[in-house]
Amino acid sequence: MQRQDHKFDCLICGSPLVYKDGEEQMKCVICGNTFSSNCACEQGHYICDKCHSQPGMVVITAEVLRTQSKDPFAIAMKIMDDPHIHMHGPEHHYLVPAVLLAAYYNAGGRIGERTLADVVEVARLRASQVPGGICGFWGCCGAAVGAGIFTSLISGATPLAEESWGECNAVTAKCLELIAKGGGPRCCKRDCFLALAVMRKYLAEHYDVQLEKPERIVCHYVQYNRDCQEKKCPFYQV
Repeated sequence: MQRQDHKFDCLICGSPLVYKDGEEQMKCVICGNTFSSNCACEQGHYICDKCHSQPGMVVITAEVLRTQSKDPFAIAMKIMDDPHIHMHGPEHHYLVPAVLLAAYYNAGGRIGERTLADVVEVARLRASQVPGGICGFWGCCGAAVGAGIFTSLISGATPLAEESWGECNAVTAKCLELIAKGGGPRCCKRDCFLALAVMRKYLAEHYDVQLEKPERIVCHYVQYNRDCQEKKCPFYQV
């Protein structure tokens, strides 16, 4: 079936998504492969994470490798404006570390002798393993995991590391704490902005890398989010 790439809800028909109580075997209407899932649209269309996010991940990679900006929010919002980046979805798990790496390198940060393209590819591979919906099903928002992926890369953390192991887990926890305070329903845009805000402050304090930011961060995606918190969200503007 050909995807229509609706900006929100079902990419095929635009119908709202329905989350079921239990997992069942579902066939992706794009690639035809079968996966265990509990989410399909009201018309029964199921799309796997890879088919959902792959076009958007291509957009993210292209933009972060060409931008000269030191502002991760500006980079993120330019990417979010692209029609292949949906209102919600696992592509945001890659967006966070990718835009942070771009802004970090543009602001003078480095990771040894590794090129930006090299570390962005590592971030993509790691983030692509983070499934959609984990904010609700695992209690760990993918935007915060993306911040942890970024911190792991710049700190050199591995499962056997000592200080850097603790560092990337602590950063993820800081992002999760801020995201959790906002409450649900989930919003991939809001949670990305919150994670980027935590990381901008963290880089200034711990790495002496100064990233830029807009005078005010205003979300321009309200019309795509039927569950928007509106005035409860710090990025909402009437």
